[in-house]
Amino acid sequence: MKKLVLLTFALTLMFSVNAQVETPQPSPFTKIEQKVGLTDVTLEYSRPSMKGRKIFGDLVPYGEMWRAGANKNTIVTFSDDVSLESGKLKAGSYAIFITPNKDSWEVIFYSDTNNWGTPAKWDDSKVAAKASVKVYEMPMDVETWTIGFDDLTNNSASIGFVWENTYAAVTFKVPTEEKVSRSIKNVMSGPSAGDYYSAAVYNLSEGKDLDQAMKWIDKAVKMTEKEPRFWYLRQQSLIHAANGDKKGAIEAAKKSLEGAKAAGNADYIKMNQDSLKEWGEM
Repeated sequence: MKKLVLLTFALTLMFSVNAQVETPQPSPFTKIEQKVGLTDVTLEYSRPSMKGRKIFGDLVPYGEMWRAGANKNTIVTFSDDVSLESGKLKAGSYAIFITPNKDSWEVIFYSDTNNWGTPAKWDDSKVAAKASVKVYEMPMDVETWTIGFDDLTNNSASIGFVWENTYAAVTFKVPTEEKVSRSIKNVMSGPSAGDYYSAAVYNLSEGKDLDQAMKWIDKAVKMTEKEPRFWYLRQQSLIHAANGDKKGAIEAAKKSLEGAKAAGNADYIKMNQDSLKEWGEM
């Protein structure tokens, strides 16, 4: 009985030590993912609320830098280079800081995102871009600090900031036209030399349709003849040999050997020499 009481006490103590009280966060974390044209943009930030307080010009003073949220840095991430009116932002992640004034805000994109609030030591070299934006007064109050993506088009969007009765936004442009044009060109031009090469080598390794493999590898070699690739020529020799074209195999092996010697690639030199000996050419 005594042992049972002790065990019960120990279990009660263990659960009381490990238990943790969960309560809502005063400034909940939010993550937004948005596709703008063909560019992925992500926002991560924590959202304080008014709670009866005056915000701009009081809780968030005019003329002083603010972290644009609560807790850890507010972070925006772009998958492509984007453009602001004031300059370009490389693909990557940036902390957003704001210096508010009554009629305009300065929005700063800072390359160091590992801060809790504003950096302890500001480094101007980490300022990737700045934007001066107009402030608009709204006819109603918004209780909770809100950042979102507004005015979406295929080529641009705005990062919109809303709190209290204030709205401001930074517009950025994305390289949709450039990416679409490149995609169209790639697709319309058909398979690349690398595509033909990979398909041919696969057929050879699997022993599948060597006639087709020859067509593919010959196409790959033809497409790169201005800058011959000795590894392409090596596979061309093997595919022709496997398909019974000894003359074509020898011709390709000699070209591959020449290229391998020029590149100083000892492995390909030996492989081609061994094959040429096997085929009676050395």
